[in-house]
Formats: sequence, structure tokens, C-alpha cells
Amino acid sequence: MFPACEVRFPIDVAGKTATFFLAAEEYVAGKLPGGDYLFSWILPPTVVMGRNQVAHQEFDLDYCAAHGIDIVRRKSGGGAVFADHRNIMWSLITRGGDVEPIFKEYAEAVAAALTQLGATAKLSGRNDIILENGGKVCGNAFYHLKERNIVHGTMLYDTNMEAMQRALRPAPEKLKAKGVQSVRSRIGLLKDYICGGTLSLRDRLTALLTNRHITLSEADIAAIENIERTYRELDFLFGHIQVADEVVSARIEGCGTIELHFTLRGSRVSDVSLKGDFFATSDAQCAFGEAFKGTPFTTAHLQARAKECLLHATIRGLTPKALENLLSIKSENS
Repeated sequence: MFPACEVRFPIDVAGKTATFFLAAEEYVAGKLPGGDYLFSWILPPTVVMGRNQVAHQEFDLDYCAAHGIDIVRRKSGGGAVFADHRNIMWSLITRGGDVEPIFKEYAEAVAAALTQLGATAKLSGRNDIILENGGKVCGNAFYHLKERNIVHGTMLYDTNMEAMQRALRPAPEKLKAKGVQSVRSRIGLLKDYICGGTLSLRDRLTALLTNRHITLSEADIAAIENIERTYRELDFLFGHIQVADEVVSARIEGCGTIELHFTLRGSRVSDVSLKGDFFATSDAQCAFGEAFKGTPFTTAHLQARAKECLLHATIRGLTPKALENLLSIKSENS
């Protein structure tokens, strides 16, 4: 498998998001001749969740939105990761066959290359690469396509630790959605062992792991961008996991008790049931349902829809501020 063939892009990809590179993996797997291909990518602040995870269980979605952190779902399993310009993302497209020995060979090759550069590393558990002190520096995942395998991972040279911790910390809401939650691990930083910065490390590792290259064409880029659109569809990003029910409720002075029962598909509202001892001034049930259906289950999205649709006016004594507070899906301690 190694040294592999490096895939190069004919355009400046510095501004591309994770969805472009995930789509590029699929394109390379489906279109390039049989062989082993490797490329790397560096991202603006981004959180990437596994195929079977529920977004609002993994991330503080409102923090991500407020701080310009992109949210992406990949097609492989495993847990959620945070990446920024101080991480290196790696994509390996291999021949078909049993993915376990292929993944093991990949991880061992990366660990050996890091060790050669001064950071003693080894494979740990099912998908991690750790340093000799136990700190995790690479989290990896893989999935199988027809006659090909895709292995990808993130390599932690350095990071904005506060952003990582806050983005990957889901608010402790009253949630019952059942997705595959990430296991939080102790991390290590390669900058403590290898000098020169992220780009230098990327170049040195590429030289160790590849010995030839292929450059894609402009037509290839257009085809990749077509695939990329599927990663941005709201149903894929927020809505393809199983249905779960969430409840937010409050006793509001002068109004009564209001309970909102959200039926979710992943992190997207598919239905709303309104309960309580309030007095409706119009068809509140219909109004709330129409307002929230299809909306991502985040404080910001829910509050924006409530304001836009003047939902407070459908319930006697309900003020815009009280409804805004009701729709804050974080607990008081978050």
C-alpha cells in the first residue's frame, strides 16, 4: 500500500470545506484506476461527525454557529472530531478487500512515519494513534465502497483547545435521542515533538508516504463538486438518523404550563406536539407544527422561527421573551 500515489488538485483548495474533500475521496475511489491514493487537507474550524451520530448530542450547535465552525457529516462510522488549520486531515483510497488489515497497515505506516520524524507513536485500540505518553494524536475511520476502501483521519499538530472543548461539548439538555456518542480521549500535540509547523509536517509526511503523484483535471473538480452537494443536504447532515422524542417545558406566569414535544429525525424537527394548561387564542398546535417542521433542533434555529412566525401570539399571556426562554434547549448549568 505504501508508498502510495499522491493525489493533487489543479486549483487552490485552501478555501474548500470538508465536504469537498470527502466528496473527492468518493470520486477518486470511483473514477481513478486501481491502486492506492493518498491526499491531505487542512480546514477552517470544523466539526465532523460519524455517519451514525446525532448532531445535537455531539456538538454545541449554537456555539458552532456563533463562532463560524462548520458542521459536517462523513460517511464512515466512529466519533466526532474537531479540526482547524493546525490539524492535518488525511485521505487514503485503497484496493478492495478486508478493511481491517488495510486499516492496520495504514495506521502502522503513519505511526512509523511520525516516529521517524521524532514523535514516537503507535496504534492503539480500534482506530487511534497515540504518542508514547498516551496522548491521542490521530483519530481515524474507514468505510467500504464497491471494490475500494476509504480510510481517513485527523492528525493533531496543534489546536484551539477552548474551541475544541466547547464545540465538542453537547449541551446537557433533556435529551433522549439515541445515537453513537463519541468517547472523549486524552489528546497529545505533535508540536511538542516535531518542529516546523503544520505545513512542514504535512510535506514531510507526504514525502515519506508517497513516491509518485497524479493531478486531477478541471473536469474532475466539477464532478467532485457535484458529489459535494449531497453532503450539504439537510436530511443527510441533520436528519437521517432514527426518530427520537425531546421535550422542553416551563411554567410561565400569566400563561400556564407549556410543553413542547419534538419528534426528531436526527437533529431535525419532523413534528411537534403542544401540551399544557394554557389558553390558545388561535390554532397554536398547527402554528407551532408548521413553524418548526424541518428546522434544525438548535436554540438559534427554534428561536428564529418562533420570532418570524409570531408564535407567542397564538397563546394567551405568552410573551416573545418567555417563548425565547422556553426554546433555549440548554440547561441552566451549560
